Amino acid sequence: MLRYSKPGDWILDQFMGSGTTLVEAKLLNRNAIGVDVNPYSVSLSETNLNFKCETQSKISIRKGDATDLSFIKDNRIDFVCTHPPYANIIKYSSNIEGDISLLSDKDYFLAMDKVAIEAYRVLKSKKYCAVMIGDRRIKGNVIPLGFNLMEIFLNVGFKLKEIIIKEQHNCRSTNKWEGRNNSFLMLAHEYIFVFYK
Repeated sequence: MLRYSKPGDWILDQFMGSGTTLVEAKLLNRNAIGVDVNPYSVSLSETNLNFKCETQSKISIRKGDATDLSFIKDNRIDFVCTHPPYANIIKYSSNIEGDISLLSDKDYFLAMDKVAIEAYRVLKSKKYCAVMIGDRRIKGNVIPLGFNLMEIFLNVGFKLKEIIIKEQHNCRSTNKWEGRNNSFLMLAHEYIFVFYK
C-alpha cells in the first residue's frame, strides 16, 4: 500500500475478510472500500475498524459480491489490494450465495474472471492491482492456482509489474504435509501479483 498508493487515494479490497486492508488504509490516511459476501466478515471488519485515528480516511464497508461492483463507477479506484479464496480449499461459509470458495475449480475460475474484469473496470489508468494467492494440492499433486489466476488477470488487460513471493509458516495443513514430505516440498509460499493498468 505504501509503494503503490499515496495518502488520500481510494483503495479497494474485493475480498475484505476481517478488514486488514481497510485497517491499514485507515492508518495510512487512504480511503477504502471493502466488499465481502459474508455478513460475518462485514461485522468483523466493522469491529476491527472501530478505533480512533488521527487520519481523515473515509472507509466504506459493503456486503456484496466481488464479481459485481456496479456501485463503483469506472476508473474510480487508485489501488486494488485483495486476497481471494484459494478455490474450494477452505470454505468461508456453508451456503452463502456468491461465496466463490464453495465453487468447483471450473466455476471458481469463471467467477475469478468476473472479479478481474470488475477490478480492471474500476481501477484508474496507470494504477496498480495487487492480488495475493497461493497454490494448493489435490491428492498429492500441485495445482498451480497462482499461475492460473495470474493468467486470468492478464487476459482481461492487466500487465504484470511484479511477482512477489511471500513465505508463510504455520498453516492449517503444515503438520499434515510435513508428515508426508520433508519441509523442502511444502507449499510454504504465496504469490503477490502486482498488475498494472
